[in-house]
Amino acid sequence: MNVTILGTGNMAKAIAGLMVAGGNNVTLVSRDPEKAESTVKALAARAKKGSVVKAAPTGSPLVDPVVINTVWYPASLDVIRQYGAQLAGKILVDITNPVNATFDDLATRPGTSAAEELAKVAPQGTHVLKAFNTTFAGLLNQGHVANHSIDVFIAGDDENAKATLARLIEEGGQHPVDAGPLKRARQLEGLGLLSITLQSKMEKPWMNGVKILS
Repeated sequence: MNVTILGTGNMAKAIAGLMVAGGNNVTLVSRDPEKAESTVKALAARAKKGSVVKAAPTGSPLVDPVVINTVWYPASLDVIRQYGAQLAGKILVDITNPVNATFDDLATRPGTSAAEELAKVAPQGTHVLKAFNTTFAGLLNQGHVANHSIDVFIAGDDENAKATLARLIEEGGQHPVDAGPLKRARQLEGLGLLSITLQSKMEKPWMNGVKILS
């Protein structure tokens, strides 16, 4: 499958690595062409089954059926507005944790989430999902937590869209978990905030994950 990732930060790189490891093609959209090209070269070694990684400048047409937003939350609202109608009919995955300036609370209002706010500015027919906000980049690069695959929680209202993302995650060797409708993004973002605030107490900061075992 063809996947576009908005951004070239640490999470963008880690998710792109997961996608190409599963044999999927990735386009990294960035305002920094040099950084994007450097990332493309680094990811090429992880590509499997003939998958291709390429870069494109911000504002390039969105042609892939899956778009993953890794842009910082406040800026991502404007980014999604700018792409507008191009997103209609596509799967839009939001990974952001909308923390405030002091990283001690969420910046979103009670009763909503970053994913739900993105859904409001996206065109009708966009299938918005929340995922990857509880998985840190280093952990995704490592590929396991305590010798287990990584749980990637997915919230969204469209079952087919969730199934598509789940398949991409499984192809990359990790474990998708259906967290329910898009409104469950509120709890996932709260869980992301908790994980962030606990980092200073961890033996290996930014390398912990939430795993459901039974």
